[in-house]
Amino acid sequence: MNKNRGKFIVFEGIDGSGKTTQVQRIANRLIKEKKKVYKTFEPTDGPIGSLAKQMMTRRIKADNKTIALLFAADRIDHLLNDINGIMTMLQDGINVISDRYYLSSYAYHSPYIQMEKVIEANAISAQILKPDINIFIDTEPQTAFNRLKKKGSRLQLYENIKNMQKVREFYFKAFDKLKNEEKIVIIDGNDTADNVELKIWNNINKLLT
Repeated sequence: MNKNRGKFIVFEGIDGSGKTTQVQRIANRLIKEKKKVYKTFEPTDGPIGSLAKQMMTRRIKADNKTIALLFAADRIDHLLNDINGIMTMLQDGINVISDRYYLSSYAYHSPYIQMEKVIEANAISAQILKPDINIFIDTEPQTAFNRLKKKGSRLQLYENIKNMQKVREFYFKAFDKLKNEEKIVIIDGNDTADNVELKIWNNINKLLT
């Protein structure tokens, strides 16, 4: 393994959990610490990810199985594409922070497809690269839903309170299933943004030192 390889840091959480805010805050901290950092997200802005986004915003109607497989395909391209692939970034010594990775698929798609099947669909990505750390921001679904409504934008496919409760439940099912395979840190997302950031940073700082 390349000793100078960057760290792969993944943020997970239900919609409205505050993870996107924390991705930016932690990226800023890394920059202040003179660390190389690349911020990314899933689904990507690539051709496959863009198609998945259109399904999420209901511009294109699709079955949940189709959406799940598109996310899996987009993820492989996210890892391996020549322009800004995660693997290339890491090998160049850049720390990569991703807003979502395969644990999101396990949580969001397992209510519609057996979790084992979703894990199987993402097996190639898991074989290529496991995160050095998964940061799960655990926010109460009602709190998260209220945040989404305050944004005023149109809610996406999975953004309703019932589904958010279900997604949180499936996140924890996935954590239990993968507790010996993944490094998962659970952070209370109901706290203030400053306190959440500090708790996350304490974990990431240990990873980098």
